[in-house]
Amino acid sequence: MDLNDFYAVIPAGGVGTRLWPLSRQDRPKFLYDLLGSGRTMIQGTFDRLAGICGADHVVVSTGQRHVDQVRQQLPDLAEDALFAEPVPRDSTAAIALATAVLAQRHGGEIIVGSFAADHVIRDDKAFAASVEQAVAAARAGYVTTIGIAASRPSTAFGYIHQGPSLADRIPEAPDACLVSEFVEKPDASTAQAYLSTGEYRWNAGMFVMQAQVLLDCLRRYKPELHAAVMAIAQVWDQGEQARSQSMEEHWPGIEKIAFDYAVAEPLSAAGGVAVVPGGFDWDDIGDFNSVAGLLPSSNRRNIKILGDADRVMYLDSAGDMVVPGAERTVALLGVDDMIVVDTPDALLVAPRARSQEVKDMVAKLAQYGCDDIL
Repeated sequence: MDLNDFYAVIPAGGVGTRLWPLSRQDRPKFLYDLLGSGRTMIQGTFDRLAGICGADHVVVSTGQRHVDQVRQQLPDLAEDALFAEPVPRDSTAAIALATAVLAQRHGGEIIVGSFAADHVIRDDKAFAASVEQAVAAARAGYVTTIGIAASRPSTAFGYIHQGPSLADRIPEAPDACLVSEFVEKPDASTAQAYLSTGEYRWNAGMFVMQAQVLLDCLRRYKPELHAAVMAIAQVWDQGEQARSQSMEEHWPGIEKIAFDYAVAEPLSAAGGVAVVPGGFDWDDIGDFNSVAGLLPSSNRRNIKILGDADRVMYLDSAGDMVVPGAERTVALLGVDDMIVVDTPDALLVAPRARSQEVKDMVAKLAQYGCDDIL
């Protein structure tokens, strides 16, 4: 399939509070190699997308404080392909600004795809095949998402309810279906019920759409956000001074809202969203338990180590997740199913079963003014 009209946007935001103290405000999780692969999360994402549409068709949207680190990690990123946000305004604003600028440069007919910087995808070939079907559905006028096969009744992900097939309408996307609805993270019994129907897929937050279709949706559903983004986009390439003045005037007042809520959910109710299956292993590495699930075991006791294994000693311990990041030995004695994350200025010790609650500890630290370690 010819993908010359396809541009990939990598929103690289968020802090990853469930991965504290490894992930911090000044160095969030997408800047780390969390799998020991030799490439950071954002580098892996860039490589994957550049392999589909070329490095010159990939752009990144990130916070101003991360610009230098992103530039350092992505030397092949074009000079005009980095969109810096002075303050975070969630995924809708990030995707909308990149799309509006790309539409100014290349026309509203281009196809834009948004893919988070911190997701793990195991099969690049299968991912590319899903993107091709999503592009075909986008050319047919749909905002298209890639739904991940739900391999277990997870309560950590939102779900996509598949509707009727669109194969007759979009021959180039034989697996595409309408989206009946997006549903929030369910409880365990509801997740099991979803799984048993075979009609639900995990929502990975991947969206592919024609630029003008997205901008028209924003004009309809979020007119103030649309007006602000368009005002910035119109002067974006007119020089640093014009860009900075427009960002200062418009960006802080933009509504902070996720793309699902602003666009995907209301448009799906109107029959305007399609889903294509993602036939690849996927994870969003939401916490240390998911990191552990992706790392090989260092021994028969299923201990997972991210970093220098020679710095971890264990006796009568099993099932632990250890990050030895402070250049000292971590010794485990009679410790099972725990998280131990050792950094130069902060140490986290918690049960693996409570991985999701690490964000609550971050909130507690913020409450007590420990901003220097957040």
